Amino acid sequence: MKMSLKLYRIATYVGYPFIAAYLAYRKTRGKEDLERFPERMGHASRPRPEGKLIWIHGASVGETLSCLPLVNRISELYSDMHIMVTSGTVTSASLMEQRLTGNAFHQYIPIDCLPQARRFVDHWKPDLVLWMESEFWPNILSVISDRKIPLVLINGRVSDKSFKKWQELPEFSAEIQAMFTKSFGQTQMDAARLKVLGAKDTLTVGNLKFAVGELPYDKAEFDRMTGEIGSRPTWVAGSTHGGEDEFIAYAHKTLKNDIPDVLTVLAPRHPNRRDEIREIMQKRGLKVAQRSLGESILPTTDVYLADTIGEMGLVYRMGSAAFVGGSLIQFGGQNIIEPARLSKAILSGPYMMNFKEIVERATQADALMTVADEKELAAKLLQLFTDKEFLETKQKNAQSFAVAESNVLERLMQELMPFLSPEK
Repeated sequence: MKMSLKLYRIATYVGYPFIAAYLAYRKTRGKEDLERFPERMGHASRPRPEGKLIWIHGASVGETLSCLPLVNRISELYSDMHIMVTSGTVTSASLMEQRLTGNAFHQYIPIDCLPQARRFVDHWKPDLVLWMESEFWPNILSVISDRKIPLVLINGRVSDKSFKKWQELPEFSAEIQAMFTKSFGQTQMDAARLKVLGAKDTLTVGNLKFAVGELPYDKAEFDRMTGEIGSRPTWVAGSTHGGEDEFIAYAHKTLKNDIPDVLTVLAPRHPNRRDEIREIMQKRGLKVAQRSLGESILPTTDVYLADTIGEMGLVYRMGSAAFVGGSLIQFGGQNIIEPARLSKAILSGPYMMNFKEIVERATQADALMTVADEKELAAKLLQLFTDKEFLETKQKNAQSFAVAESNVLERLMQELMPFLSPEK
């Protein structure tokens, strides 16, 4: 297949009616922010601030949360700089609105069509662009490059699947990667793959996800909820995806045979699935309390449905063990570092392709229990709840693993200094 930036630009121009139709469909599914939708068309919702502006882009929740330590450190060292964080999902935007403070603010990334990209870049005129991980939008990146704005890839990730795909488009890949002034891979392999795909200057300083500290939480609310839970054995199923709800229900019912008062806290990756999840649980005879409805955790509650945004710090603290979702289905998993930081015994399914290197390190540190299916999940949870020494060992190992490489932020900042404080 032959592809180039020129052909891609033609395709997005000719295909714009289909892009518009797809966006309209996303609106009906609640996947676009109706009030701020003009931002997706490149129309800024606020004026550009005076002075130096750093633009950091992360595709969704995981990437934007990973960039927060970097945002905070830049703000500490360069208090006069403004930082714009962009992303493309409603959930990530909501989280950024909660977490960004001071001179940092959020905007939606425009769609990857030339008029919208040019409108966006020409309004904001960033002095430096830091691009997170692996979402490469050719038109947007080319506009940044055309404007001679320094463009740095941070925490770059190239999965096996993506590497194979880009190798089938060598000229197009080389065009895109050459736009980056410098590229930091999460691992040595990522840096090497980026080089093969056409990156000019590659390096690795580690995975920025290790720099994320303990998730914030509302202590008063935590005290209230743990008062409702009391001494009940509690585990968390966090960031779950469609197709995993039945597995969670099975694990709970199986555990209940041996531990009658067990409580499952279920926090879906996409809270808008709440009605579907509640129906699944209730059809299996489980009593559900729903956080968004303000329902209390009663002694008879089987599953507490934590269907709110930005409260994973609260949710993960509620249990002694945490299963991290997106891993019992072939999605690729979610971030295990967040609950590990909180000293929770960590479990996941076998499908953790999105976090291959992190999983390898966690496994080597005896900090992750991988289960093949819902039966193994129930069995491992039963072991954790009935063997105190085993539980405490897994909790300690998880916390040690999570903090082992927390100095990655300092290494990255050292490399970014020439871009943040260029010599005159």
